[in-house]
Amino acid sequence: MVRLQLDPFLNELTTMFEHTTEKGSVWVTLKHSSDKSKVQRNKITSAGKELEFKCLVRATDGKKNISTLVGTKDHQRFQASYATILKARMTSLKKREKKDKRKAVDVVDKKASKAAKPMDVDKKQQSSVKRV
Repeated sequence: MVRLQLDPFLNELTTMFEHTTEKGSVWVTLKHSSDKSKVQRNKITSAGKELEFKCLVRATDGKKNISTLVGTKDHQRFQASYATILKARMTSLKKREKKDKRKAVDVVDKKASKAAKPMDVDKKQQSSVKRV
């Protein structure tokens, strides 16, 4: 996995979206990270120093993997750029199939009428009488 700076990461993410407009997907994951090993984190906390946490952002299209670390200082700028890219490049999504409202209402009405309909008295008596 290639770790990039913020601007090259955003450029590469844009090209990933461009390559997958006709067919394919892009997966983006975000994870809370300190970019230190567990041993290093324990040494820093035992020394009494503040540990700076960052956001690890990963993206893949199934073939190519890229990642970057976003610090607290760059978070606002990255989020704005990331949102702009998503709004611009997510135009090839499939439209959601809408259900016909009339059919759904008819099905509900039929179920309600079956539940509310009492059984005939003759049918009740016939079912309760045992034949010998």
